[in-house]
Amino acid sequence: MSLWPTTLQVAPIREWPGTLTAAGDRRASPFSSTLTTTLKTLNREILAIVDTATQQRSAQLLIALPPGAFRLDGRPRADARPEHPGVIFSIDSRHGHLSYPCDTFTTWQDNLRAIALALEALRKVDRYGVTKRGEQYRGFAAIEATAMSGGFSDRYAAWQFIMTTARGEDGTAAPLDTVDAAVIAYAIRTAKRKAHPDTGGDATTFHRVTAAAQILEGPR
Repeated sequence: MSLWPTTLQVAPIREWPGTLTAAGDRRASPFSSTLTTTLKTLNREILAIVDTATQQRSAQLLIALPPGAFRLDGRPRADARPEHPGVIFSIDSRHGHLSYPCDTFTTWQDNLRAIALALEALRKVDRYGVTKRGEQYRGFAAIEATAMSGGFSDRYAAWQFIMTTARGEDGTAAPLDTVDAAVIAYAIRTAKRKAHPDTGGDATTFHRVTAAAQILEGPR
């Protein structure tokens, strides 16, 4: 059973940044590691480069899965089948916002493994004193990872939708600057539970709740 890091948000991809690798050009797995091992490596690398000024969950993994393929806790179902194996990992690091898309291999797990190992290799460049200011990360700062936006104009619009879904009725949500972080987290969990297709919700609403949660949990 894989142990997903608390440092990592997972969400559907809206669009791929560029052209996807043709299915016939993708490589078979060169890895023998499990997803659990990959997630441990990824978590270590997140903690090594995360910007400590941001919120804890500053890393995001985008997978080509529909909203209904995610569990109530926001993690992908074990039997979920993505549209394609490409993944996009992004993080607010101390070197700036970094983005790593990968669709080289035939499964999303192998592409995530490749990203985790690439992050490890980049960190070793600093470890051996080759660079001093994280220059090796700069080429990844210009690649933009795009998640499903949900159509929210700002953080308050996202908060209003979360509260409406959580309460099951329309109403005016309190200003965000007056609401404790624990209350926001509880409202997000409640909204996800009510909107999830497994508990009587629908995929469209769950998608918008997920998008709203990404906005509220991300950097201000």
